[in-house]
Amino acid sequence: MASPAEAYILLGLRLGGHVDGLVDAYYGPPELKEQVDAEPVVEPDALVAEGDALLADLDDGWLRDQALGLRTYAGRLAGEELSYSDEVERCYGVRPQRQATEAYAEAHARLEELLPGEGALPERYQAWRRSCTIPETLVVPALQDAAAELRSATADLIELPPGEEASVEPVTAEPWWAFNYYLGGLRSRVVVNLDVPTTCHEVVHLAAHEIYPGHHTDHAVKEQLLIRQRGLIEESIQMVPTPAALVQEGIAEVGGSVVGGDELQARLVAALGRHGLDYDAERSEAIATSRRSLRRVGVDAALMIHEDGASVEEAEAYVRRWALSTREEAAHSVGFVIDPTWRAYVITYSAGRELCEAWVGCEPARFARLLTEQVRVADLLEAQPDGQ
Repeated sequence: MASPAEAYILLGLRLGGHVDGLVDAYYGPPELKEQVDAEPVVEPDALVAEGDALLADLDDGWLRDQALGLRTYAGRLAGEELSYSDEVERCYGVRPQRQATEAYAEAHARLEELLPGEGALPERYQAWRRSCTIPETLVVPALQDAAAELRSATADLIELPPGEEASVEPVTAEPWWAFNYYLGGLRSRVVVNLDVPTTCHEVVHLAAHEIYPGHHTDHAVKEQLLIRQRGLIEESIQMVPTPAALVQEGIAEVGGSVVGGDELQARLVAALGRHGLDYDAERSEAIATSRRSLRRVGVDAALMIHEDGASVEEAEAYVRRWALSTREEAAHSVGFVIDPTWRAYVITYSAGRELCEAWVGCEPARFARLLTEQVRVADLLEAQPDGQ
């Protein structure tokens, strides 16, 4: 009989047979994947029963949280009726909340001061982005050099596993900006989409988010400490509809600021300068900080469509207004929240950052715990001032 961890992996791999991309990565026992590959695709109703049986065998804890996410997604595949907010909460452990537009207006007011000049604020913001956008030919080498500086800073906080490695490659014609394909064996393949204009600050953010101390670091450290040393094979499958995904995105969003500081910022400016790029780190960071609350706009758009019955056009207009997006960017954002695979995932970026940031506080050692332990979303929620 399969252990609970094996049953969880089998359920995840079987769900992945229905939806390409639902399994973000698998680097666990090969015989489990071989077993699923040799089976016919399991019907959603049977996966629901499998999920229910697994939940009945699990005590409250990290693994049960993940299993509930998979059971919820199996139910959606089987046609179960579930509100959007309930779906998000059962998959990720947090309930989506609308942001008061006053918070967005305050962010706009700060940006008005940082981006003075003629024309509407969205036009000035987009003009500023264009002024510091990196030529396509420099995106990959600039990202590699930024990652090297961030790796050094990350290694000062946490011991990196010997032999860990991340490669960076360009791609085009993809719906996303950048992606970390974790390959197992302490290795990642990171790809960056050259179709998306990328500024100096954004290339630093991508390096921190995808590599050090973000996704690559998170997966490699946990592979070494939790899988190889402790035998927690449930960590060897990365699934989209699980609370672990929210914590992972929080780590990736927060990590750059945790390992950062004036010295690292100066090294990053110098690294990009070697490519002839003029990186105004202080101003760029001020603009990025002012825009941070705008990350919730995507959650608002999802709630508008899935709970209020708003049209795609109404949601796109909302995103354009409050996120200062172009028409194309707004269409991409709304496309993400109506995609059957990703529609609930939108909460992971804003809620993941907010929860991890509050939990870490001013203690880098707590960030190191996020990289080395199975921290639950419930643990993160306890650090919220209002308990929400």
